[in-house]
Amino acid sequence: MEETEDPERRRLRSRLVDLLNAYSSEANHIGHAFAGRHDLHGPDLHALLAVMHAERAGAPLSPGRLGETMGLSSGATTAMIDRLERLGHLRRVRESSDRRVVHLRYAESGMSLAQAFFTPLAPRTDAVMARFDVTELQVVERFVQGMVQALTDYRDELRRG
Repeated sequence: MEETEDPERRRLRSRLVDLLNAYSSEANHIGHAFAGRHDLHGPDLHALLAVMHAERAGAPLSPGRLGETMGLSSGATTAMIDRLERLGHLRRVRESSDRRVVHLRYAESGMSLAQAFFTPLAPRTDAVMARFDVTELQVVERFVQGMVQALTDYRDELRRG
């Protein structure tokens, strides 16, 4: 016999999905505003975020890994990196004794533009987070990590066809 879902859980699940969709939409609007002000294309912003997250994790991306992450061909990845480098957002760095290994790093000028644009948002997000204690934030973190992983897994599945 199949268990029926608690109506309150079903309502919350639906509401959370709606809120996540609204958050994603608003984040996209802000990202598009940043991209529009700095002559970037939509994928450019995703590339910059991927490079930033990889740097924060201590595992900088190679051009090939960036292309894989974004589902782009080698040629499209190179053209995008060339454009971002020309605009001062990215730089290619050879950090290893093997000169063939190239990592992508945020360029100082690109980071400055991003900080100038996104810094006014920080007090707003900080104010929201201040309403939650550490234990609540840990639950939210676990939830969001799970949702991101679900989306990533599905995206990868779609790419495999």
